[in-house]
Amino acid sequence: MTTYYRDPEVLITSAGVRMNGREFRLPELLQVWYTKGTRSWGVIARRGALGLAILLPLLAGGFAVLVALTMDAAIGTTLAMVIGGILLGLAVMPVADLLLERVDRSYDRGSRNLEIWGRIRDGEVLLMRTDDAQRFGRVYRALTRALEPAARR
Repeated sequence: MTTYYRDPEVLITSAGVRMNGREFRLPELLQVWYTKGTRSWGVIARRGALGLAILLPLLAGGFAVLVALTMDAAIGTTLAMVIGGILLGLAVMPVADLLLERVDRSYDRGSRNLEIWGRIRDGEVLLMRTDDAQRFGRVYRALTRALEPAARR
C-alpha cells in the first residue's frame, strides 16, 4: 500500500481515503473536484495594515529629512532632524522582517475557503474544507495522484 498524504485529519493511500471523518475506498470515488469560496476581505485588509505598518515609519523618516533640509534652521537643528529621520526610518528594519514574515504566511494560507468534493454512487460529498492554501494543494495533488489509473493497478 502506498501512502500519498497523511496528517491528523487526512489519510490518502492507494487503498482509500479518510477525510472529514469519513472513509472511502478509491473505486467509490467516481469524480473529484474542488471549489473556491469568496475572498475574505478581512485577510486582505490585515495584509494592507501590515504593509502600512512597514511603510509609515519609512515615510515619516523621509518626511522628517525633507522638512529638515527645506527648513531655515540652525545647522545643529537641521542635523538633528536629519539624523532623527534616518534613525526613524532605520527603526523599522528589525520589525519589518517580522511583519513581512506574517504577510508571507498570510499568502501561504490564502484568502478564501477551499473545498474538495467527491461524487460517489449516492451523490456528492464534501471531502475537505480549509482556508490553508498550502495544505489544500498538497491534499488535492495527493488525491489526484491516488486516483490516476496507473496508481490504481
